[in-house]
Amino acid sequence: MSVNKTNRTTGGTAAIGARAKDIAAQAVPMGKRAGTTAVLGVRQGAVGAKEWAAPRVQVAVRGAREWTAPRLEGAADAVTTSVAPKVSSALRSTASYVRPARPPAKTGVRRLSDRRWLLGLGALLAAAGTSAAIAMRRRYASATADAKDATEPDASEQAAADDSAADDSAAEASSVNGRVSTPER
Repeated sequence: MSVNKTNRTTGGTAAIGARAKDIAAQAVPMGKRAGTTAVLGVRQGAVGAKEWAAPRVQVAVRGAREWTAPRLEGAADAVTTSVAPKVSSALRSTASYVRPARPPAKTGVRRLSDRRWLLGLGALLAAAGTSAAIAMRRRYASATADAKDATEPDASEQAAADDSAADDSAAEASSVNGRVSTPER
């Protein structure tokens, strides 16, 4: 008998709907509890699996390291004795191919245009100019002193010249306009 072909009344349908709501209301909390229980079970299972697997994984890793270490050392020795010299040789020959050719040596004017030569030449010229200036200043001072000594009279000549100049100045006084007048006595 089919579910659709029954003689149901509206009252019966309402009762079925109410019963379905009651069952659904009970199913939601039960589903939540089941989900929580499942999560807790998974957590407990994961913790249990971790506790069971941790020591076994540590033992396995230690065993793998004990097996691998001597083989790596042997490989390192083999590379050092056989492969490394060949690699080094190959690198050196490649470097000789890659290295650019040296430029030709500078000669003549190109050598003089080098900055270091120009700097040295400038320092040499500055030193020569300084020493020439000092020598010229000393020569000028010496020549000036010699000329001054040659033009100045001795002390006795100076005294005689001072006496005669005093007499002449008293005899001839100049006025403001440049005319010489004789003093009136």
